[in-house]
Amino acid sequence: MVLILLVLLSTTFLLGWFGIEDLSEALTFMGRLTGAVLILVSATTLLSALAVVDHSFWNSFPYSGMVALIGTIAAFLTNAMLLFETVKSGDSVFYPVLLGLLMAGSAWAVFAVWRTSVVIPAPKRVAAAVVVSSVFAIANFGYQNLYQPYQRTARPLIKLTVGKPMLSQDRKAFAVPVDITLENHADVGFYVLGAEFHAMGEQVPLSSSDRLREQWRADAKRWSKFQEKNPLSRREIHQPGELVAAQPWMSPGFWIDASDAFATRTVVQLPMDTPYDQLAFYATASFARKDRIGLDSLSPQGNSWEVGQAPQGLKAKKKADFDSLIYRGRVRENNAIDQRTMDPRVITVYWKFGPQGAAVVPTITRRGEEGHTPSEAESRELVNRYGLVDAVTGPMERTLWDLKNQR
Repeated sequence: MVLILLVLLSTTFLLGWFGIEDLSEALTFMGRLTGAVLILVSATTLLSALAVVDHSFWNSFPYSGMVALIGTIAAFLTNAMLLFETVKSGDSVFYPVLLGLLMAGSAWAVFAVWRTSVVIPAPKRVAAAVVVSSVFAIANFGYQNLYQPYQRTARPLIKLTVGKPMLSQDRKAFAVPVDITLENHADVGFYVLGAEFHAMGEQVPLSSSDRLREQWRADAKRWSKFQEKNPLSRREIHQPGELVAAQPWMSPGFWIDASDAFATRTVVQLPMDTPYDQLAFYATASFARKDRIGLDSLSPQGNSWEVGQAPQGLKAKKKADFDSLIYRGRVRENNAIDQRTMDPRVITVYWKFGPQGAAVVPTITRRGEEGHTPSEAESRELVNRYGLVDAVTGPMERTLWDLKNQR
């Protein structure tokens, strides 16, 4: 009996600890519901411990043996599920060992209580039918209302609106206003890891006749090497664009709530004698879902050319200088179990500068391993676990011929 009580009371403490933290701090409804379930199971195992004492000594309650049996079964199932979760996602050795011992102890407790004279108030078939139907109902509810919404893809939408150009007083320059709107139609919020806007100036001379197939093929091969995309037309001869403006349009660490929107305006200025025929505008942003990651802030950590913190793997992939600004923040897991059983994580966001604006490269690693470059499989796991998504819009093109005619 002493071993049964030790297993039940240890399970009560552990489940109650996890449950209270999840109920108050989990980032999702599913996580908080898990916390409530853990607290309920913790109360059940505590009641079961009292029932074990009554069943062994006084037998003052006729169904104390059944209560003890239910509690030990609940302890076994919950310890088994927690063990699976900590082995699958956790980094700690202590918790899997502890949960493995509790699972083995609760399995023995189920057998030990079952061997005693347990009184079941209803026929066993009726009790089994009630248990099976309840399990199916709970599983169906959880799948339809918890699992499916959690797995649903969500992505904010970026819109660009190009305004009417304005001439300077001396008519030697002009400015093109661009409105950037971020709309979040999803039922979850997002942290902004980086939001970048850039404009490319393009020269597009016209051919007097349709171009040959060989020219089309050469264009297709050439444009595949560029981040920007231009159409392959019969008469227009597109030249590689040149960066004329680039800037962030939301601060790293900022967030947008569910069903919310954000709008800002930027202005691109050029001289009237610019050689470009048109401008192409692009806006991109990198996000992390607020229901899968907790992020207090993203703090500037300097730049790669002074502190040299860019991962070697990223440098090797780019095969060029990885000039970037660096931001870093502490990651909080979305539930208490992972928060306790996983090593502390940090998120690092690199703003990599190049001839076509800045690319935002986020990585999530263990604390102290910020220089580690995740493999392709690790990157996919990070995207799924923390809800990392990118949103891209553009090119939004605007011809400059009407402005040039006003000179």
